[in-house]
Amino acid sequence: MNKPFPNSSRSMIETILVVLLLLGLTLAVYDVLRVFFGILTFALIFSVSFAGVFEWLAKLLGGRRVLASIIYTIVLIAIIALPITLIISALRHHVKEAIAWMNDIKTNGLPPLPAWITRLPLVGEDISTFWQQLQSSPRETIVSHGEPIRATLRHILTSGAGIVGTGLQFIAGVIISAFLLVSGEKMLSPVKAVMQHLLGRREGLSLIQATTVAIKSVSIGVMGTAFIASIISWLGLIIAGIHYAILLSALIFFLVLIQLGPLLVWVPLVIWTASQGHTGMTVFLIIYGIALLIIDGLLKPVLIAKSGGKLPFLVLFLGVVGGLAAWGFTGMFKGAIILSVSYTLFDSWLEKRNDSGVIQR
Repeated sequence: MNKPFPNSSRSMIETILVVLLLLGLTLAVYDVLRVFFGILTFALIFSVSFAGVFEWLAKLLGGRRVLASIIYTIVLIAIIALPITLIISALRHHVKEAIAWMNDIKTNGLPPLPAWITRLPLVGEDISTFWQQLQSSPRETIVSHGEPIRATLRHILTSGAGIVGTGLQFIAGVIISAFLLVSGEKMLSPVKAVMQHLLGRREGLSLIQATTVAIKSVSIGVMGTAFIASIISWLGLIIAGIHYAILLSALIFFLVLIQLGPLLVWVPLVIWTASQGHTGMTVFLIIYGIALLIIDGLLKPVLIAKSGGKLPFLVLFLGVVGGLAAWGFTGMFKGAIILSVSYTLFDSWLEKRNDSGVIQR
């Protein structure tokens, strides 16, 4: 009597079922961990970027890694929490001012537009016309411009919430990275074992090395650019005689770090100095701000290229730009890792083919 399924068919069916089961399990794990991807990405970035500094600190403390992790966590959270505190304080202050201004408008009506705004090139006349319409018929003007006003308010709210949310992810990532750094090389043992089992000893280690180099190079480029931009901003603010130069520079460091740029601080400063009638200071801040933007744009790819090791600059550059466009701040690291790993695998495959071709000859 013939068997309903030959052994080969049964083995294939079992293999397909196992693959489908693993695929379903992978998708379920993805759904569970998807919420934590941002935090885990920051934890990976911090643990790789500051591994050398952490090992130096642990050695300085006589091998007490737990104490080193506590100091590491406190210092990094303090650096990150300061700009977030400034942002929240500024938002709270401006909300109170906005409420008082609205109450004043209800009783006294809209005040006249400052003369310096009407003299602004390109946009001054349009703003003046809109303001006059708002003074004469506020209800009709708001209704006719309802959608742009709602879009602007929505953008302001989402930007503020996004900054605070990113800052909280930063803090959680620092805490998790401290646990990873305490374990040291032990945290890489399972990853190394899996990669070597799947790809072989040489290719597996090359893949891990490419990932590490990509994270370090992007970290050096991003953090180095943010640090240099904050120093240059501090010097410009000191020259211009702006109060709270250190606090504003710390805020610029955080904004450049999360790729929002220094304009969120610089533009309000220019508007404030112009409204106070400081023409010379305003011109200086405009020229200095343009130079700061140029430095911010040019310095980052140079630092990334210098710290990329054997990886080609074009691979890292395309990964950073493409990842930033696709996924935002963390996308810079994701894109660099994806292209670096792909390049390493492709290069290893070509090397194997060349070696096999030489052997056959």
